[in-house]
Amino acid sequence: MSKSTSPALASAFPPPRVLPHVLRGTPLGRLLPGLAAAVALAVVSTAIGRAVPVLGSAVPAVVLGAAIATVRRPGPRLVPGLQYAGSRVLQVAVAVLGLRLSLGQVVEVGAASLPVMLGTLAVCLVVAQVAGRGLGVTGDLRILIGSGTGICGASAIAAVSPVIGAVGADVAYAISTIFVFNIAAVVVFPLVGHALGLSQHAFGLFAGTAVNDTSSVVAAASAYGSVAADHAVVVKLVRTVMIVPVVLVLAVVTRRRRTAPGTAPERLTPLGVVRLVPWFLLAFLLMAAIDSLGLVPAHADPGIAAVSTFLITVALAGIGLSTDLPALRRTGPRPLVLGAVLWVTVSVVSLGIQAFTTGW
Repeated sequence: MSKSTSPALASAFPPPRVLPHVLRGTPLGRLLPGLAAAVALAVVSTAIGRAVPVLGSAVPAVVLGAAIATVRRPGPRLVPGLQYAGSRVLQVAVAVLGLRLSLGQVVEVGAASLPVMLGTLAVCLVVAQVAGRGLGVTGDLRILIGSGTGICGASAIAAVSPVIGAVGADVAYAISTIFVFNIAAVVVFPLVGHALGLSQHAFGLFAGTAVNDTSSVVAAASAYGSVAADHAVVVKLVRTVMIVPVVLVLAVVTRRRRTAPGTAPERLTPLGVVRLVPWFLLAFLLMAAIDSLGLVPAHADPGIAAVSTFLITVALAGIGLSTDLPALRRTGPRPLVLGAVLWVTVSVVSLGIQAFTTGW
């Protein structure tokens, strides 16, 4: 066992020598230790959520995970499983949520959220350039932080970075900056929602348009209520589609600015455009189609909700345990200040447009 592995985590699963021989060296065998740690923390967080319903299970999973990782970073043996929990398990959880919504509801929610969604995105991208330039943040980093805040966090950053030719350091800075405010949103947004007396649907729209990353949207909305979570997921997934037009515009602008040989980003093909749409968005729509056909019995809804919530908790436990606070400190203050400005701006614009168009 690695000396850097937390004793608390080590007790959550058997060491490699007692894993079944058939699993040793296999992809599943490499994932099991980290997944077991995330599941163990999710079980604890679920118990906390049941004891303190207003807190939910998502917030304890992220906070406790980050606290454990700060005291002692999980060893290399845990990393593959923790990363898998924070990515694939979360995506599966979002897809499962589609079984609770019909396509009609998805279209209705998406259309109703468009004014808030487009307004927050436009303001965020403009403020990112203006405020970022004033703070002395480099052009590529401004674009990455603005796209991550305005669309969908790390997914948007990953999609935009190859198009604008961003260097690895800028990508790391942007993701670290976005992560800070993802965690802050999980804790702060439910408090803001209760203070303003937002309904479940109003909070779902707020979280879906003002939180950066899908995991944090789900975490914040789940802490507010199951109806808010369902609504926020649809809004967020519709918002995620905005990656495609933003990336296409950036590709055109970048090509015009970079005319020297060898500096233009890779040409976007139709297949490349399709690949910008996350697979779990398509899976979510497929699950919603199944529900629309009446193939999901009504009595299964509580069970589906429970499974999805637990998978979300597992994913957030993995994200929390993967937190690298030293890396966040190394990003320096300017990107963090820009991230804070954009986070507050998008939050205020989201609430303002929603209040103006719907009256909450």
